[in-house]
Amino acid sequence: MQWTKVLGLGLGAAALLGLGIILGHFAIPKKANSPAPSDLDLELLETVMGQLDAHRIRENLRELSREPHLASSPRDEDLVQLLLQRWKDPESGLDSAEAFTYEVLLSFPSQEQPNVVDIAMTLPPPPTVGPTGDIIHSCHRTEENVTGEQGGPDVVQPYAAYAPSGTPQGLLVYANRGTEEDFKELQTQGIKLEGTIALTRYGGVGRGAKAVNAAKHGVAGVLVYTDPADINDGLSLPNETFPNSWYLPPSGVERGSYYKYFGDPLTPYLPAIPSSFRLDLANVSGFPPIPTQPIVCSLGCPAHNLNGTLAPATWQGALGCPYMLGPGFRPDGDFSADSQVNVSVYNRLELRNSSNVLGIIRGAVEPDRYVLYGNHRDSWVHGAVDPSSGTAVLLELSRVLGTLLKKGTWRPRRSIVFASWGAEEFGLIGSTEFTEEFFNKLQERTVAYINVDIAVFANATLRVQGTPPVQSVVFSATKEIRSPGPGDLSIYDNWIRYFNRSSPVYGLVPSLGSLGAGSDYAPFIHFLGISSMDIAYTYDRSKTSARIYPTYHTAFDTFDYVDKFLDPGFSSHQAVARTAGSIILRLSDSFFLPLKVSDYSETLRSFLQAAQQDLGALLEQHSISLGPLVTAVEKFEAAAAALGQRISALQKGSPDPLQVRMLNDQLMLLERTFLNPRAFPEERYYSHVLWATRTGSVATFPGLSNACSRARDTASGSEAWAEVQRQLSIVVTALEGAAATLRPVADL
Repeated sequence: MQWTKVLGLGLGAAALLGLGIILGHFAIPKKANSPAPSDLDLELLETVMGQLDAHRIRENLRELSREPHLASSPRDEDLVQLLLQRWKDPESGLDSAEAFTYEVLLSFPSQEQPNVVDIAMTLPPPPTVGPTGDIIHSCHRTEENVTGEQGGPDVVQPYAAYAPSGTPQGLLVYANRGTEEDFKELQTQGIKLEGTIALTRYGGVGRGAKAVNAAKHGVAGVLVYTDPADINDGLSLPNETFPNSWYLPPSGVERGSYYKYFGDPLTPYLPAIPSSFRLDLANVSGFPPIPTQPIVCSLGCPAHNLNGTLAPATWQGALGCPYMLGPGFRPDGDFSADSQVNVSVYNRLELRNSSNVLGIIRGAVEPDRYVLYGNHRDSWVHGAVDPSSGTAVLLELSRVLGTLLKKGTWRPRRSIVFASWGAEEFGLIGSTEFTEEFFNKLQERTVAYINVDIAVFANATLRVQGTPPVQSVVFSATKEIRSPGPGDLSIYDNWIRYFNRSSPVYGLVPSLGSLGAGSDYAPFIHFLGISSMDIAYTYDRSKTSARIYPTYHTAFDTFDYVDKFLDPGFSSHQAVARTAGSIILRLSDSFFLPLKVSDYSETLRSFLQAAQQDLGALLEQHSISLGPLVTAVEKFEAAAAALGQRISALQKGSPDPLQVRMLNDQLMLLERTFLNPRAFPEERYYSHVLWATRTGSVATFPGLSNACSRARDTASGSEAWAEVQRQLSIVVTALEGAAATLRPVADL
């Protein structure tokens, strides 16, 4: 009887086990029938490189730039649906795709009352211009319709986003680039700035900073223009410009955001979702303090008629006339000497819905580790270059990887997330809201962020900006891809011809630029501390002095502009797709993450040497020692070198996957150790102590450089030098924390 009970229990257990297996079989989500990768598959990598199609990228760009797609516009929403459709395609789609919508504060010009800049012959009381024929000249409000694409109803008139409305009137002064030094120079020349209208050119400082600097000196309004000397190599005649060349036509006007910060203005540090607290408009900071308007300056520009003394030689441009400082107009010019400039701005703020679109390929082995690849979607007008060149590449790369995924021949080791950000042009809004909403998840799980905003500025060479750990993977990828054009150079070999530096470790290598805040990588590196990079093809700087591609943010940035002048044949777009694709696969499939943290040692050593050479004696005078900083840098160098040796030793054997995972986490998390959210309380989102904005002249740790610069300029002294000591301590603590992160995980 006893054995029958045992048998019964055994049969019951077996039945339960069998039922569990059956339920488990149907309950667990199925993955594609593909082997989990043990390491980067070079054959698959070669397949992906061969399948990235220049013609498909070209057709993507044609569709994306067919109509203007300002953030939150109907066409912008159409592109959201296009991305969702592509990423849900049964033959080439991804595992999942979803749109995340935020309600954000955007700025638009009034359609009923267009912004205008007039010259009035008499001196009526501000703020209005007299109604009886006093206006003697009106500046061009829109760009000339040279290709039939500049006159459509969806082409937004040039404006300064987030500039306040108002109708200031005053004498015109020329303020060069609108820097603080420029306005001080005008005061040195004896020019009274109170109540004037300042004419400034793009460049030198950010757009919004021009108005901030002007307002400090009592200026009532700011005009901004694009000088042909800065963007057109001095050329400005119609037959010298688009559609006859890549240069900006005489009527071109650069639109842009003049907001100081990034992210939704009403919800700093919070996602712009219904449950979040929103600031009252009266408490929002970062908007220009005075009315500001971009204008055409190559056609009937008032600068041709200014009175006063001759501007300094470095202030002269290429408008075909001597640049005078003002104030006011010369008696023998086109306008009477007592004429004033009236700036009428009618911008309005609106809450609008803007969406990010995310497409995900789940990792087979480490689905909780993310490789992010992003590009923004919105543009000021047609945006063929900015940003649609990047979106065209994004769509082609996701198509090729999605096809392999759907065929069941490949699934990455780690998850890949493709992102199309909304409302970037207004201040990196979509990407910032994403990082705010998923802050902890992204900080814990993200391996790296790859940004491709403008994929192709021109077709000469690659240009990459990034943090030091990504240098190695970028170099490895570019050495294996052929460069466009004649000859048989790799992208790496072609790149080194245009941008290079001498490394004490590697010799002559391509120069990797540092990351500022010009695109969607900013919240990832400055706010989250995620190793990031920005990839593009660009022009030969020995052949042009253009500060950026000439039709930037204008109605002339169209498909034909790209097709005829920037990248005929789209081979440079294809090169960017291959570079980004190779980097994605190396980061998502490699057993050991290809992030080389020891490459940070060069940066830290150069920062230290600059501090010693340029600040050492000054700091000694105030009893501040760089000794702790020297020790901290040495600790980091030793820890990074030792970690590299441990990785090399493990690569030669058959390491335990968990041990590799721990090492990879050390590589991934290093960047986070450089964050200190209290280091720069005056700078919103900036917390990376190595890459925050540097205003000091010494190329060292930005907090230290900035604090020393302020202390030298401060008469009171003690508090300013205490801040220098604080910033030094912040850097030392960060470096020691970084070294501790790199040491064996069992060590404290």
